[in-house]
Order: sequence, then structure tokens, then C-alpha cells
Amino acid sequence: MPGYTHLFIPGPTNIPEQVRMAMNVSMQDMRAPDFPELTLPIFEKLKTVFRNKSGRVFLYPSSGTGAWEAAIQNTLSPGDKVLMSRFGQFSHLWVDMAQRLGLVVDVIDCDWGEGVPVEKYAEKLSKDVSHEYAAVFATHNETATGVTSDIKAIRAALNAANHPALLMVDGVSSIGSIEFDQDAWGVDCAVSGSQKGFMLPAGLGILSVSAYALEARKRAGFGRTFFSFDDMIATNDSGYFPYTPATQLLRGLSVSCDMLLEEGLEAVWDRHNRLATGVRKAVGAWGLRLCAKEPKWHSDTVSAIVVPETFDARDVIARAYRGYNTSLGTGLSKVMGKVFRIGHLGWLNEGMVATALSVAEMAMIDCGIQIEPGTGVGAAIRHFSATAAPATAKVA
Repeated sequence: MPGYTHLFIPGPTNIPEQVRMAMNVSMQDMRAPDFPELTLPIFEKLKTVFRNKSGRVFLYPSSGTGAWEAAIQNTLSPGDKVLMSRFGQFSHLWVDMAQRLGLVVDVIDCDWGEGVPVEKYAEKLSKDVSHEYAAVFATHNETATGVTSDIKAIRAALNAANHPALLMVDGVSSIGSIEFDQDAWGVDCAVSGSQKGFMLPAGLGILSVSAYALEARKRAGFGRTFFSFDDMIATNDSGYFPYTPATQLLRGLSVSCDMLLEEGLEAVWDRHNRLATGVRKAVGAWGLRLCAKEPKWHSDTVSAIVVPETFDARDVIARAYRGYNTSLGTGLSKVMGKVFRIGHLGWLNEGMVATALSVAEMAMIDCGIQIEPGTGVGAAIRHFSATAAPATAKVA
């Protein structure tokens, strides 16, 4: 089919041309004396993106799942009791990992469409006077259902209980896109990946840890080699890695961090909110609803849109792909066939969002869903026009 293939899944996301070109270089010697000129600035840029001044950042040649595992293995021990919640496919997978690694998991199951149950966390923490919980886990943005949780409130609950547990946060589909402040929120291990807000191909697990988490590694009881903080620290301090790094991805990461910091993190967060609000306006105009059950859960990086009960969302996704050269996100596990997802994160603007919405409209109409053509796109356009920055450029 002629024309561009459009990508509107919640990761991997679109890669900016300058990032792609930064990676389009010959292979280089990762032991060369000038290699630290590339790597050492990247660590500092990442700390700025995470807002982590006192800890450090680790980069693993893995997906975000590898960074999940690194966080657990370097700070906890088999048999440790941890508090987790499950409300979507990715929070479920983190629970599954913790259980398979031998942690004793106190898991709170929530409806898919809700987020971390902060009040239940607070109740359990206040009753844990003997401090049995070694860590509290929270998925900041549940990609499967388009739900964002309040990490700041979880830290407040820990502080109110005067609880020493580590705070572990999955920020794979949030960091670099929506508000995140590791130091201010007291997050000890913040997990991300290269393929979402950092606008790169998959292949880098990014883990930002606090000074408190670095101390925890000294008493952690898991065996570890590939994910060892100690091995990483011994080589990272001089700009190298204990094994072969993904050098092309590092070059792209350097540029993507520059782009985020040049735009300004607050501006990045505002842009994502504005674009996401446009999508939500469209969903309302279609007469449909989001999987996220309340506005307080709405994600600014992905919207999971519920189709009418008599339809299968997979047909909409297939029609968009085969008929209009566009990838929309599929529903996962419990919501498979019930929702399609529009990823609106990373390198994205109003025109790209309008394209996603127009294709979604065409695909739904083709599948027989009764919506008026142009209603969703029109609602988004009205929102974008009403919230656009004033034009300052002079037109000849």
C-alpha cells in the first residue's frame, strides 16, 4: 500500500529522525579510550530525566522486564514479604515475576480499569508495625488498560506509617512522558525501557535507583551476575560496562535525552496531557468509553477504548492494519477483544493524533459500529484549536 505505515501502539513508539540517524553509525570499540565521552554524559542526562540527584542509573541490554528483575535481585532476598497490586497485564506480570523469584507476595487484586489502591496500601502499611514488608511495588502506568496511579500518594502512605520498605515503581510507559519525580516522591527503584517515552527501539532496560536502594544491595540475598549492581558500578564509574553494551542504542539514547531536556520535562508532560485529552474528547464524541473507570485513572500515554459488547475489537485493529496501513494496540488478557488501544506517547503531535483518530473512526465504521463520521476527529480538533499556543510567527 502506498504512503506511510502509521504506528499508534503504546510501544515501540515512533523514532525521531535525529535519533534514528544518531544510531546509523558504524560499530565502535566499546573498550576504546574515548568511549566514556559517550557514556558518562548519558548517565547524567538520565538522572535529570528521572529527577534523581543522589542515586544512580543502570542501563541493561534488555527490555524493561530485565530492569524489573534487576531491581528485585539487587535489593531483596528470597522469602522477603512484599506488597503488590494487580489491575492489568503488566502489573500481573510483575507479580508473577516476584512470586517465581521466591518473594512472599501480598497481592491486592483490583478491577481492570482501576489503579493502585492507595487506601488499601495505607491500611496494610499502618498495621505492619513489625515492618514485615521489605518493599512496596506499584505500576505507575498500566499500559494494558490505560490507567495511571498516584505514586506520590503511595510515598505519603509509607511516610505516614513510618515504614522503611523500599518503593519500587514500574515507569516503563510513563517516564519521559508524564510527570515523574523520583527524589520528590521517594522512589527507590524506577524501571523504564527504551521503546516508549525515550523514543528508541526496544533493547535497553533502564533502572534508576536511590541511595537507599544502593545500600539495600549490601544485604540482598539473591544471587546475581548479569544484573549485578556491583559489577555495573565497578565499570560504569569509568564509562564502561561489564559486558558488551548496545552501542547504537546508547547513541540514540543520548540524542533522545537531549530532545526531552531541550523541550523541557514540564513541557513534555503538558504536551502528552493535551494530546491525551484530545483522544478522550474523541472517545466521548463517539459515544464510547475508556477502560479506565474514572478520570482520576486516565493515562496520558495510552487510551484503551471499549467497543460495544456485540463487536470484537480485534476486527477493528485488523481493519485498521489491513485497510489503512495503521497499527492500533490490541487488548491483552482479560480485555482482549474488548478494547483497542491508541498509544499517544513519545514523538507525537496533533496531526499524528488526528490521523490515529480518523483511522480508528474508519475502521470502526467499516466493522459496523454506529458512529457518525468525523465526530471524534472533530472533537479532538476543537480541543487542540482551543488549547493551541498563540501564533507568534509572522507570515509573509
